[in-house]
Amino acid sequence: MGSPFLYYTDDRLSSAELSAARLDGHVVEVGDAYIPADAVETAALRAESLRDVLGTTLAASHLTAAWIHGAGHEAPVRHTVQRAVQRRIHAVLDARVRYRDSRVEVDDLVLIGGMWVTSVPRTLADLARVDDDDHRHALALLIALTPTEVPHALEWLRTHRGVPGKRVAIAALRTAGQEDWTR
Repeated sequence: MGSPFLYYTDDRLSSAELSAARLDGHVVEVGDAYIPADAVETAALRAESLRDVLGTTLAASHLTAAWIHGAGHEAPVRHTVQRAVQRRIHAVLDARVRYRDSRVEVDDLVLIGGMWVTSVPRTLADLARVDDDDHRHALALLIALTPTEVPHALEWLRTHRGVPGKRVAIAALRTAGQEDWTR
């Protein structure tokens, strides 16, 4: 049983009822679900809103994990997910999902709202390894929220071999860690 604050299409309310409630301002979208307009949008609600995407075998990572951790107001258009289980997954995934087949180790995962999400240090390391505007923006937002996690992200990068984009990520995190995010 999930949160009583989350409404999924055709779960407790039909698509038409949810649309009417949204138009009337009673509910707002959060991820792939809706919450009452006066509810506080927490990390747990954000994560649990993706239950149909993540299930029990996938973990939110990169931009999706950053959004769950509080970096940004809108969920990414395409959710980035990785395996949270040892075995390979052979399911057909939604076109709104960017699937990375590499497994995320248990030490790099946290359970939020009943869903697996990469930890803040791992999310910072992942964001820093992707050189595009969306990832850089999410990186800046997440560092502003969790500046004390930057050294942990750097340590993660230093202790893991064969990580693509490692040098660029270390440089980006070092630079970001020196900036004053309190302004």
